[in-house]
Amino acid sequence: HVQLVESGGGSVQVGGSLRLSCVASGDTISRYCMGWFRQIPDKEREVVAVLDTHGSATYADFVKDRFTISKELATASLNLQMNSLENTDTAMYYCAAEIFGYWSSGCGRDGNDYNYWGQGTQVTVS
Repeated sequence: HVQLVESGGGSVQVGGSLRLSCVASGDTISRYCMGWFRQIPDKEREVVAVLDTHGSATYADFVKDRFTISKELATASLNLQMNSLENTDTAMYYCAAEIFGYWSSGCGRDGNDYNYWGQGTQVTVS
């Protein structure tokens, strides 16, 4: 099964940018739906973006064209480029993966459907 390790979080000013990376090991990421989720203390985890095995991405409404999800097969990594960061983007960000085919079609956006998670990386915008 795949193991995931995130990096790239940190503190940034409003309007700044960060690039999160998630390196996968143990299996080829081409078999997986992969996504970024985030959680603020005392709030429900929410989807940020999901990328299917064909490279099609879906984003949460709050992203508003500020973030871009991508993957690099050569480095087995999933990335999230975040621009124009806002205070409300402050959260712990998690990388997740689930085998493509778990859903009847496409890749789901409910974190409860994903079985493989990284440890998270903190993003703080102030």
